Amino acid sequence: MTAALAAGAPRAEGLLLRPFRAQDAPALLGVHRDPTLRRYVRHRVSDLDEAARWLETQERGRAEGSRYSFAVLEEGALVGNVVLKRGAPGSAGSEVGYWTAAAARGRGVAPRALAALTVWAGETFAADGLVRLDLFHEGDNQASCRVAEKAGYPFEALVPAAPPQYPLDGHWHSRPAGAAG
Repeated sequence: MTAALAAGAPRAEGLLLRPFRAQDAPALLGVHRDPTLRRYVRHRVSDLDEAARWLETQERGRAEGSRYSFAVLEEGALVGNVVLKRGAPGSAGSEVGYWTAAAARGRGVAPRALAALTVWAGETFAADGLVRLDLFHEGDNQASCRVAEKAGYPFEALVPAAPPQYPLDGHWHSRPAGAAG
């Protein structure tokens, strides 16, 4: 069992963060109907088969120790996702990501979940060498900039576009792993 599996899940006030489950497929599909979310996520879910594949990818990443994705629930409803994309064992840095369901935007869900993931990642992987977390988003996504800053991830630099996968310039935010910032 990896350290991350033994350490449980991040904790955020008013939210439940837990690994995704196969039964989350219908809720995941519903969240992905939002055009704003679809604009900014790389892997879109358009039907239940795609939802099942996305969930299998999350489960496989967790088993391999490379991706720790957590469903963010509020009062039992799926309102978001936070993820730690872990590099090779012993890596000093990892990447975090997130998305928020349309109905949950503007209520502090993403910053709370991201701050909880940050603390969890530091506590879980510090002994493995993790010291820094990086966050990237498209440069025109001002809401993601606000979430990053509220969660203690200051802007570091502009990242040039790399079409076709990244057609727009992006923003790089970074912070130390661990204690809330």
